[in-house]
Amino acid sequence: MLLLALDTATPAVTVALHDGGDVVASFSQVDARRHGELLLPAVDRVLADAGVKLDAVTGIVVGVGPGPYTGLRVGLMTADTFGLALGIPVYGICTLDGLAHAAAPGDGPFVVATDARRKEVYWARYEDSRTRTGEPAVDRPADIAEQVRGLPAVGAGALLYPDTFPDAREPEYVSAASLAALAAERLAAGVELPAPRPLYLRRPDAQVPKNYKVVTPK
Repeated sequence: MLLLALDTATPAVTVALHDGGDVVASFSQVDARRHGELLLPAVDRVLADAGVKLDAVTGIVVGVGPGPYTGLRVGLMTADTFGLALGIPVYGICTLDGLAHAAAPGDGPFVVATDARRKEVYWARYEDSRTRTGEPAVDRPADIAEQVRGLPAVGAGALLYPDTFPDAREPEYVSAASLAALAAERLAAGVELPAPRPLYLRRPDAQVPKNYKVVTPK
């Protein structure tokens, strides 16, 4: 097994290679506006650090969000392209699950929250680092204050809103290393991983205006 993992659902462009037992190489860079520019060089760097070629990869793991439309689709399209070109499977992993897997909030339930912009967060509750309860959602922090009261929280969304998440902790962003480790663990246990379908949770910011005036040349 040699899994290439990547995620662009948060401001972090993150890539890792996992051999089924451990992370072989990884790289992350935080830049919310340059996902498309940074992702392929990051893949090249990770492969070079590991001393392998792309055709040695046996599976692709990609974070499916939730995340903003523009950034998230960069990773998903790249993963699909690699899968088609190499003839290998592409597995989807919830980005929040990757953050939870890397967290160490102590015993008991906790929350993962990432920045959804528009003064909202993408969030989910976890019983432990591998067990999510319910589906990811997008909400204003004040609207979920009662649901998350008293729980530790990880992720950039938690760090942004201390009134709702007073016990906010690292990691701030997901790492592909964590996604790869989680995927390898689930595959080894015989768990069927979902297809790489995006979790947008809301419509993209850019939309065609309603009732726009069509101007045609005379």
